[in-house]
Amino acid sequence: MRLVDVQQAVAEELARIAPVIDELGELFAAAGHELALVGGPVRDAMLGRHSNDLDFTTSARPEQTDRILRGWGDAWWDMGRDFGTIGCRKGDWVVEVTTYRSEAYDPGSRKPEVQYGDTLAGDLGRRDFTVNAMAVRLPGQQIEDPFGGVVDLANRLLRTPARPEDSFSDDPLRMMRAARFAAQLGFTVDEPVVAAMRGMADRIAIVSAERVRDELVKLVCAPYPRLGLTLLVDTGLADHVLPELPMLKLERDEHHRHKDVYEHTLTVLEQAIDLEDRLGGEPDFVSRFAALMHDVGKPKTRRFLDDGTVTFHHHDVVGAKLTRKRMQALRFSGDEIDAVCHLVELHLRFHGYGSGEWTDSAVRRYVRDAGDQLARLHVLTRADCTTRNQRKADRLRRTYDDLEARIARLSEEEELASIRPDLDGNQIMEILGIPPGREVGEAYRMLLELRLDNGPMSEEDATAALRAWWSAREQ
Repeated sequence: MRLVDVQQAVAEELARIAPVIDELGELFAAAGHELALVGGPVRDAMLGRHSNDLDFTTSARPEQTDRILRGWGDAWWDMGRDFGTIGCRKGDWVVEVTTYRSEAYDPGSRKPEVQYGDTLAGDLGRRDFTVNAMAVRLPGQQIEDPFGGVVDLANRLLRTPARPEDSFSDDPLRMMRAARFAAQLGFTVDEPVVAAMRGMADRIAIVSAERVRDELVKLVCAPYPRLGLTLLVDTGLADHVLPELPMLKLERDEHHRHKDVYEHTLTVLEQAIDLEDRLGGEPDFVSRFAALMHDVGKPKTRRFLDDGTVTFHHHDVVGAKLTRKRMQALRFSGDEIDAVCHLVELHLRFHGYGSGEWTDSAVRRYVRDAGDQLARLHVLTRADCTTRNQRKADRLRRTYDDLEARIARLSEEEELASIRPDLDGNQIMEILGIPPGREVGEAYRMLLELRLDNGPMSEEDATAALRAWWSAREQ
């Protein structure tokens, strides 16, 4: 990226957002305060990216900022007041204004100690990376770049304004941000920064699980997640936040007969991303994280046979349990945990399909078991083929095409996505003359299995099957 391109991009973006930033700048100046556009919006402007979410920094204290924004915006919030941040919305614009500050972690604390500053230069000096330590003073639109962020942006390099050891000591989460920004921007991380990450990786332990989780989600959903994940593994950070990933670097057996599971996993993740148009085209964390975790059960299930081959029996089930434990530790929601673990547990199911030997009953069960994760399971299963043998890859693709075609045909014929018995609970109780209870559930499950085996039945045939089952059960 050339410097002239950076300069042109920021000029165009500042012209676009000028009505908002200049007006706010004049309001703060009239009240005797400094204001500057800062951080991500400045960086993204130089990259030619447009956003209506704008971050500012100011000499005003939060209560002073609050008064100004209430006279300007349409809606306001102050959830970040403890950190000096007041937010508001005006039309399509969302702004957050933060008092000049510095943050530092006590060695044994999970929460930053917020201290307000008095200068823009001091505020920029405490920021994480030089590309985020640039500002535009308002009004007047004077660019401030005391740490060479523009040059680093042009060179696609990630550096810290101060010594990386000092920066990471102030907030250890910045080590994960380095990996996240590498994944988001495709930048190279400066070697002194990498060295500091490697030497201070254990400091991430004082950061709350929720903050680590949020950075991990942003990394995984970034355009280049391999860059960030590789950095986490190479620096040892992954040993603390996602230890299942580096464990996939299995030692090869003496005959080198099984592939590198770690590299395979990163390739599966990238191939799943390439298939996201099937899921709407936007980054999908659940499918991406399932791709990342689908083989984490292999280290615990690896067995060497007498002939030198290696097996990983039941690594799908073991992997689902390990994934659940890790996601719970990172405080993911129950729905996200269930979805990812379900995909990990089912990711091998297709391999029983062979060349199409499944009966319609087996296809129905595949759909039933996948439930609302069927589209994601299609993506994960297709992405899991990383063989370099083109003929084998083509054969697997054609076979899965065939399975999807059968699912589509059965779905059209039988409303496969909402499979249920041909009699409901009320009908079961009326036919058998029984009250609500365990027997109704048993009868319902029997009819569901019958539905999966035979497809739709008439009410007459389902009633006869129910009576026959009940008679045999009583006997």
